[in-house]
Amino acid sequence: MNTRPTPARRAVIVDHGLGNLFSVLHACEQVGLNAEISADRAKIMASDALILPGVGAFGDAMERLERLDLIAPIRDFASSGKPMMGICLGFQLFFTESHEFGLNRGLDLIPGSVERLDHPMENDRRLKVPQVGWNTIHTPAGAAATALWAGTPLEGQSEGAYFYFVHSYIARPADGSCILTVTRYGGIDFCSSARRNAVFGCQFHPERSGPAGLAMYQRLADSIRPTHPTPGESHGTES
Repeated sequence: MNTRPTPARRAVIVDHGLGNLFSVLHACEQVGLNAEISADRAKIMASDALILPGVGAFGDAMERLERLDLIAPIRDFASSGKPMMGICLGFQLFFTESHEFGLNRGLDLIPGSVERLDHPMENDRRLKVPQVGWNTIHTPAGAAATALWAGTPLEGQSEGAYFYFVHSYIARPADGSCILTVTRYGGIDFCSSARRNAVFGCQFHPERSGPAGLAMYQRLADSIRPTHPTPGESHGTES
């Protein structure tokens, strides 16, 4: 009889000191994903999935990643083909550069820039920046959600689904084919999620977006190919 245990699915939430880390951790736990918050390089490389959250300023976050010597491990992980998800500022850090408080270099995992959400207007009234609250996601013009979102954390979502946003800057991928969703705020259409290879990021906060957001964490967990045996169990023998 084969008593091989089911391998554990392990994720690391990168701890660079700028983010709602415990909300992300709780969302992972709710979908059965064994996650931990860590800035340990070895744990990052050994994990089955990597989550880079973040709130605050782009330049500050990159300085912290550099100080913690995490830039190379994050880039190496992105090259491994294992699932990687960036959230809000974490998503913006994936890009080549940001113009927030001067020019700052990013991780360059997705070619493009991060720019100010500038002068959103609605009925001749300027909307507040940052955008704070619920907004909808849509596929780029001419794309079908079922095909475009397949194999990503967005798989199974509905066109026009609501997610929670808090941001003052927006990402502009150099290659439009990376864009998975667009969102409109004050007449401005911006990229609200993108993917390049196994690297996925979203401007909104899935962990603050109710069942739709939790479903994204479930998709992330389902996409993992575990490499670790379940703790406390051994492989046993066949008889």
